[in-house]
Amino acid sequence: MPIRQRLTSEIHIDMLRQLLLCLIGLAFSFSAVAGEQEMKQVKAELVRSFPELSAATIKPAPASGLYEIVLDAQVLYTSSDGKYLFTGDLIEVGPRTNLTEERRAAIREQLLNAVGEENMIVMGPEKPKRTLTVFTDVDCPYCSKFHLDVPELNKQGVKVRYLFYPRAGINSETYRRTVAVWCAKDRVQAIGIAKAGGKVDMKTCPNPVEKHFLLGQRLGVDGTPTIFIDDGKKVPGYVPAPRLLGMLGITAESRSQAPQ
Repeated sequence: MPIRQRLTSEIHIDMLRQLLLCLIGLAFSFSAVAGEQEMKQVKAELVRSFPELSAATIKPAPASGLYEIVLDAQVLYTSSDGKYLFTGDLIEVGPRTNLTEERRAAIREQLLNAVGEENMIVMGPEKPKRTLTVFTDVDCPYCSKFHLDVPELNKQGVKVRYLFYPRAGINSETYRRTVAVWCAKDRVQAIGIAKAGGKVDMKTCPNPVEKHFLLGQRLGVDGTPTIFIDDGKKVPGYVPAPRLLGMLGITAESRSQAPQ
């Protein structure tokens, strides 16, 4: 084939490739726009029956024909026409993976880390192996029991971050004692005294207690202690330190090798 003819042919092929890529790009753009429009219509349909979902986000779910609805730490699903709302967990059958719980865990992790450690009582190493965020009540017996385990957890490389959840509610006596703990000069010492049933100086000051309490409600905390592992997993109730360390993957062998 003559050089000129060959070059002309190659130019035509290149132009066809570019045209094909443009057409594919346009198809994807059209599909994305259509998908966005459908999601808006689905959300509008849901909000008509459930106005509280106006603050929710919507996106395609892992399963075809469904959309995922996220409201605070709640994960729901809806049909592609917005006529049906599902409140159960979505399980991927092959690996038996709970996809809904994975999403909840990611949301919890994000919400908890957004609090900032400057707004928590933090105990443990600066470079921990694992981190626990615990909603606690200064007048809760099982919270006091957990607090006795904190030194052992710290020794094994686990950081413990306390958020407050006065179960009796805002402006209760427990709430006021909690505020006093936060306002103490040494918060770690004060929370130990309070959990042991001792007296704390009933100071007041700007504090995050109410914000902690409201966040706990958003995260579905209904008792104390409620423990959140650093991967977002929720562990309700008191769990003894050895079992908790096992859940964190800190085995007896690694414990024996921990620095003294």
